[in-house]
Amino acid sequence: MKLLRFPYSFVFLSLMFIWSCADSEKNLIPLSSDQKETKKEQNERNLTEEFKSYWYNGTAELTSYSLVQERYGELREGTSVNIFVTEDFLRDEQVKANNASEETISVLKLNNTKNFITGIYPYSVMTSTFSPITNQGHALKVSHSVQEWCGQVYMQLNNRDDFEITTHSYFAGEADMEVSLQQSWLENELWNLIRIDPNELPTGDIHILPSFEYMRFHHKKPEIHTAFASLKQGDSLSIYSVNYPELQRQITWYFNSTFPYEIEQWEETNAGRENDTSRLKTTAVKLKRMRSAYWRQNNKKDEILRDSLAL
Repeated sequence: MKLLRFPYSFVFLSLMFIWSCADSEKNLIPLSSDQKETKKEQNERNLTEEFKSYWYNGTAELTSYSLVQERYGELREGTSVNIFVTEDFLRDEQVKANNASEETISVLKLNNTKNFITGIYPYSVMTSTFSPITNQGHALKVSHSVQEWCGQVYMQLNNRDDFEITTHSYFAGEADMEVSLQQSWLENELWNLIRIDPNELPTGDIHILPSFEYMRFHHKKPEIHTAFASLKQGDSLSIYSVNYPELQRQITWYFNSTFPYEIEQWEETNAGRENDTSRLKTTAVKLKRMRSAYWRQNNKKDEILRDSLAL
């Protein structure tokens, strides 16, 4: 019987293939409970007493802004309000919990509202973003709605294994849509990250889902885009900017360099409408800021408090 002789190089490559497959199989082994716990601990944030004192004192931070909003190729004057508040959040149901429990997670919620006029009819815009506080991770939920006299649109993201996105619109071709995307950075979550810890902001080339307002205003499908992010930290004011070359979009935030990192101003520039090369800039500049348990101040006598926000 004649023995087959293989070159040493063939044997070596065969062994390398076996070892490689073995390594691949190792990578497929689920993490043990101890490993999962270690990974969880690595993602935990070390919250300072200053942070807890500011964000867990039973009030929300309300900031009003003088808004100049680009819409339909023109600039419109209006107002915007940022409401930052901590809440107990049910991770599975992805809603605010009535009470804290073992099933809840602490989140920082931003309700961003905008109100402005386009000709004869008004626009009302609201975006809510829920970000985990005690552990690093992407926003757990983002919801967005726009109401104006032509109709209304709604968009929601739920962070589960992937990003599950649902949209509803009165526009043809956008009526009802469901999209699943792999997790990436969310432009909407960057607002909360500025407030929690600006050092966690992504910089350099990043993959990111643009803001829900941008996608609805410009009739863009939910897609991950490449962008470049930069952070310039000054003694008193820091500047964070995200630039989307493909979309011709840029958004920049100006915030205080020291805790609690209040957002003083922001601006957005987008590509003009079809056959329009102009690039008008949306700006929002702080008017007033106050802390309030606003959910209890819903009586008629409380309307005077709006003066404190110049609204």
